[in-house]
Amino acid sequence: MLDFPLWKRISLWAVTLLLAVMALPSIASLTGTALPDFLEDSPEINLGLDLAGGSHILLEADPAQVADQRLETAEETVIQLMGDAEPRIAIGELTTLGGNVSFMLQDSSDIDRAREELRDFINGTGIVAEWSLEVLDGNRMVLTQTEQGLETAVDNAMESATEVVRRRIDALGTREPTIIRQGDNRIVVQVPGLEDPQALKDLLGETANLEFKLVHPSRQNEMTEEAARADPIPGTEIVPYAEEAGLPGMVMVVNRLGGIQGDSLTGAQQGFSPETNAPVVNIQFDPSGGAIFARLSTENVNRRFAIILDDEVISAPSFNEPILGGSAQISGNFTVESANNLAIQLRSGALPVDLTVIEERTVGPDLGRDSIVKGGIAMAIGSLLVVLLMIASYGRFGIYSTAALVLNVLMILGIMAFMNTTLTLPGIAGFVLTIGAAVDANVLINERIREERRRGRRVVAAVETGYKEASRAIYDANITNFIAGALLFLFGSGPVRGFAVVLIIGLFTSVFTAVTLTRMWVAGWLKAKRPTEITI
Repeated sequence: MLDFPLWKRISLWAVTLLLAVMALPSIASLTGTALPDFLEDSPEINLGLDLAGGSHILLEADPAQVADQRLETAEETVIQLMGDAEPRIAIGELTTLGGNVSFMLQDSSDIDRAREELRDFINGTGIVAEWSLEVLDGNRMVLTQTEQGLETAVDNAMESATEVVRRRIDALGTREPTIIRQGDNRIVVQVPGLEDPQALKDLLGETANLEFKLVHPSRQNEMTEEAARADPIPGTEIVPYAEEAGLPGMVMVVNRLGGIQGDSLTGAQQGFSPETNAPVVNIQFDPSGGAIFARLSTENVNRRFAIILDDEVISAPSFNEPILGGSAQISGNFTVESANNLAIQLRSGALPVDLTVIEERTVGPDLGRDSIVKGGIAMAIGSLLVVLLMIASYGRFGIYSTAALVLNVLMILGIMAFMNTTLTLPGIAGFVLTIGAAVDANVLINERIREERRRGRRVVAAVETGYKEASRAIYDANITNFIAGALLFLFGSGPVRGFAVVLIIGLFTSVFTAVTLTRMWVAGWLKAKRPTEITI
């Protein structure tokens, strides 16, 4: 157990020194010390919101918007299903007044066929029906959203919105944001290091709901909203131009149904127009979206189509020729920054619901710096007291324990930097706890060696037996601590997980330094000096 061949010593020292060196950039960053050139690009520990400051934003969605979206989807589905039936089911008046989808059957004998066509849509994909169907006056069918179906839709929308928010923030390059749902319709966003949240709010507040809709053939030119409303056309909607389009007060009249939704996109990148060198957004469709876009462009050459983002027209070009490659270009009065932000929004997907900022807090870094300083003082005082106690109690073996303790702290920092984890205020508490727990192993080992010497064992035998027997208790204790730390990490959030990360890493490094490294050092000393007596 005390045999350490050369290859093993080299390996242990290599791992130890590598992790210790990886801790230097984080230490330099925390203390404001300059680094050598070769370490400038090394990974560093991220600081959490409580240490680095940053932005806290609470977003809220309106469940009523989900209900309205479901009504529009149901309207399109009814039209499609009735039209695709064999033979076609003729329907008359179709309305969505009162939160229901109501339509007339021109032939009352088609009720059973219509009910069968709608069965899968009504039942949905869950275990409860998403819609209820009622027949009135013999030929009017009314679809009503069930409470369970709406609740499921709201839950799915919030899950999707949370994921979209996460992808958008990740695309900004921020480190270790916290994005969690709160309640039924709220999302908490915490971004460390971001002191001005306006850009973040602008990005998160945009739904990025992209649509391509054909302009009505009799309304191919821009017009004022008053003129459009004075002569309404059934089956169309009036969409205003976005401010950046440079056409204030003008609108386009587009077909309300049909077109292509932004969920058919597979990619979006900021680029430049080859003709004008102006910033644009290049987009790519999936196979089904590309096929629809190709059909629309083929059947409507020389007709205009509106590119609608969040219910505003950003441009309305014409199909000069069929577009068959599954890609297109969005142009407008973009800057490079606005085009890049739009590309991020489109790549991350459309928010299924609008998110409103209802709470906003900016945490300054001063509190974090104060916490780091006080945490450092507590750790320094604790370490000094532990070092004095260990050296006074165990002499040379106490010095080995002290060296192991220092390397333990450096290795924790190095591993956290390598894993790109975040240090929080509870994490600092975990550091202080680790310092005390790290020497427990050495206390057990040293006391067991002392006990073996009292029993009359020789020095080498006492040391070997002390490490062997104490290691069993050390491993058992750390396994139970690891289970507790893993459960904290899996089921905790925020500060609790920050504490668990330091605890788990500290368990592995403390066993490595307190048991393996000190045993190697003791073995080397015994081999070199061959003492007949030890003071411990």
